[in-house]
Amino acid sequence: MHWNTWVRQGHRWLSLAFTVTVVANFVAMALGEPPAWVVYSPLLPLFLLLITGLYMFVLPYAARGRRRRYPVGQE
Repeated sequence: MHWNTWVRQGHRWLSLAFTVTVVANFVAMALGEPPAWVVYSPLLPLFLLLITGLYMFVLPYAARGRRRRYPVGQE
């Protein structure tokens, strides 16, 4: 599996983890004052989503730049 595939798959799983932590946060708040670790638990998946999302956002631009620098057949 290529590096880009790993990043995309990881991004999908991170989004699931982020959603679960946010739902758990709302449930904990509905039951009373939640502990600090519950309140801050969505931050790690959110930060990792930011990193992987920015990486995937830059991929097409980086590929376009590589194509211009090294045209096919002229290496």
